[in-house]
Amino acid sequence: MTIEEEIFKKSAVEFEKLVSFGFKKLSKFYEYQTEFMQGEFKTVIRIDKNGNISGKVYDVENDEEYLPLRIENNKSAYSGIVKANYEEILVNIREKCTKQKYFIHPQSNRIANLIFEKFQVKPDFPWKDYDTYGVFRNTNNRKWFALLMDIEKSKLDKTKVGKTDVINIKLDKEEIQSLIKQNGFYPAYHMNKNNWITIVLDDTLPDDTVMKYISESYGFTKQKKSKQ
Repeated sequence: MTIEEEIFKKSAVEFEKLVSFGFKKLSKFYEYQTEFMQGEFKTVIRIDKNGNISGKVYDVENDEEYLPLRIENNKSAYSGIVKANYEEILVNIREKCTKQKYFIHPQSNRIANLIFEKFQVKPDFPWKDYDTYGVFRNTNNRKWFALLMDIEKSKLDKTKVGKTDVINIKLDKEEIQSLIKQNGFYPAYHMNKNNWITIVLDDTLPDDTVMKYISESYGFTKQKKSKQ
């Protein structure tokens, strides 16, 4: 993953903000140029119409791209300073010209937004080594009602390859047994298969159908009223 991809991996570009930030709108992309470290270096950052971000850093004196920036495990203190300054520019663009995108796939982000609209709950990411795994909790008791994550498709179907986003939700046992016979539903990945089910978020199912079952799962986390 490039420096740019790492910094912007959970961000969606707001194109209407680019020009006021300082980007120039060209025929195929937006371009931003600035010098840093007292003019010793210059960066040229481009954002295409799909929101893909790339950048190059140049040594101004030599007018050549500063390649040590791209060498993995480079232990040079000086190149580390250059990288830190470049990352600061990228972070500033991210903060001023993008909005937060919790997940990679479009349906996953739509579902996350719908969950927030309905339950005022945002995902938290409790695992450092699995920073794309988002947990949705009932705000009253912190119980999970959904876990959204990206996994290898082969974990669900050995005939498939590549990655996909899925969401695990809690449902009635009998309903689970009925649903796993239908497209888009699978036995729960890495959770109790009697109480949880996995839904694939690749637009196999429409958003409103996914939200119907998420709402059911949320219902399981509500505090039960005590008997009078």
